Amino acid sequence: MNKSKHIQDKILYGKWLFTQECTFLRGVKSVENLENPNLPEIAFAGRSNCGKSSLLNALTGRKSLARISKTPGRTQQLNFFDLGGKIWLVDMPGYGYAKAAKKDIAEWNKTIHEYLRGRPTLRRLCVLIDSRHGIKSNDLEIMTMLDSTAVNYQVVLTKIDKLSSNALIKIVEITKDSLKTHPAALPNPIATSSQKGLGIQELRAEIAALANDGHIS
Repeated sequence: MNKSKHIQDKILYGKWLFTQECTFLRGVKSVENLENPNLPEIAFAGRSNCGKSSLLNALTGRKSLARISKTPGRTQQLNFFDLGGKIWLVDMPGYGYAKAAKKDIAEWNKTIHEYLRGRPTLRRLCVLIDSRHGIKSNDLEIMTMLDSTAVNYQVVLTKIDKLSSNALIKIVEITKDSLKTHPAALPNPIATSSQKGLGIQELRAEIAALANDGHIS
């Protein structure tokens, strides 16, 4: 297949998939409460306040699929959404700073690690990085763990509308260099802005390619 046509097909399929119904399935606070799905899963993780909820809402074209809050750490469980009966989207608790008890934060972090280490249907994790701050130590902790478990992950830079063109070029190059040392990472970050819609089409296409449909891979 012609490469440009293949890319266009992925984009069109991604556009179609994300117009399908997206329904909330369940929220769980412990991996012991997880059911075994028959669909692939794409999970989204990032530091608290990295723009994860806004990105999920932008991807699905909905204003309130994922709750947006100015209070970091608002997502306190694994939230599962069924997208068109093709794939499950998983909104994970934010790691790092959160306005919550240390005990609760420790439990969230435990759930994150257990899910990432032992979920056979997890096809990819999107690690969201606030483009204004770049990769931090707690991001590296998650990335290093994923390298050891061979879970492929896609770094997604968020809030790029807050940067100048030169600053964006710089952070993309810095991120690419960092990813070279992480074998489970895809080599190129996807730069996005939920407010401006930048990079959303590309990310939709990459996610849709992992859906349970054989004609795109």
